[in-house]
Formats: sequence, structure tokens, C-alpha cells
Amino acid sequence: MASFIPTSDDTLEDRRLYTEARQTTVACLDCPAEVGVKKNSEHHTAIQWSSSAQGSCPVLSRRAASADARSVHAGCPRMEASIETAAREGRIPLGAEDGY
Repeated sequence: MASFIPTSDDTLEDRRLYTEARQTTVACLDCPAEVGVKKNSEHHTAIQWSSSAQGSCPVLSRRAASADARSVHAGCPRMEASIETAAREGRIPLGAEDGY
């Protein structure tokens, strides 16, 4: 399988904007995990998990220790509820800016 590693400054900036711009840090209401969240619309939520957040989340830690490797791609319902609460309370800006 071919792999693409961006090297152009423009491509690296596009990647940074897409994955990091306008992220709001949201802390889980049940554990010490904190993730970066961006909502481009009411129905779109992008979540960036750091390795530290993954290690802090008991739900993801249990999945990672299980034999089913595919389950690690599932989200954490506790974090999803925390994000929904933050969005409902207006702590996460809604809407894309400049395509991001």
C-alpha cells in the first residue's frame, strides 16, 4: 500500500488547519481524558484523541486490551456525552470558517 507524507509548506498548513484549527478542548465528565473537538455543523463533530487521552480513558483502554483490534476504532460513549453537553452549553463554536 502506497503512503503519502506531505512535505510542501502549503500541504502541511492545510493539514494543520484541517486537524487542529478551531479545536476546543473538552474534558470528559467521567475520567481525566481531554480531546480536541471541532463542530463544522450540528451534525458534524471532529474529535482528535491524543495518546495521553487514549491512555486516560478507561473505555478505550479496555478495548485496546481486548482481542478485538477493530473495536479500538469505536468512540467512547462517555466522551461523546461530554462533547454533547459542551455543545449544548455553547462551549464549542459551531460552523466552519474558511472551509475549516
